[in-house]
Amino acid sequence: MKLFIDTANLEEIKRANSYGILDGVTTNPTLLSREKNEPMSQLKKICEIVDGPVSAEVIALDAEGMIKEAKERAKIASNIVIKIPCTVDGLKATKELKSLNIKTNLTLCFSPSQALLVAKAGATYVSPFVGRLDDISTEGMNLVDDIKLIYENYGIPTQIIVASIRHPLHFVESARIGADIATVPFAVIEKLMKHPLTDIGIEKFLDDWKKLKGNLQKK
Repeated sequence: MKLFIDTANLEEIKRANSYGILDGVTTNPTLLSREKNEPMSQLKKICEIVDGPVSAEVIALDAEGMIKEAKERAKIASNIVIKIPCTVDGLKATKELKSLNIKTNLTLCFSPSQALLVAKAGATYVSPFVGRLDDISTEGMNLVDDIKLIYENYGIPTQIIVASIRHPLHFVESARIGADIATVPFAVIEKLMKHPLTDIGIEKFLDDWKKLKGNLQKK
């Protein structure tokens, strides 16, 4: 399973990339607005840090506007992927962008039917939002499970990006189900390698080593 970071913050991206485990980046208008920089310039800087896919979302809600914005964003860098909402106009835009060889990430997916239709339209990626479903007392990971089953039934090449990840269990469950990608906030990425027994073990090893050196010095 590939690991993307869900942020537009350059320092977070640089830190995650330095770990040697980062495969791509997803952004959205909210994340870009937090950086208070010109969005297209920020996306260009992100693409200079990461070789993998970098998702840039359109703002338009009509197909014509989405396609126009997508063409402009695609000029930023060769690894830009266009994020489009799971709507009827999104389907129309996706079909056109597919013919232009512009990669797409259909976002705000909340149902298996949406996932199937965007795949039929030619989406490169689909992003089911598991955390937001959990927020309304619905099991978000069940959606990923359903999409995975449907795609496998028909050999659909659209890749599943598990989005709206809130904690490490979302990440692990994504891998268990067999999702292609998980896009994870930096705060959660930092938790993935944390375990109290690892910390206790390191402390014990260092303490024993210190005792050993102390005993050797007494001899």
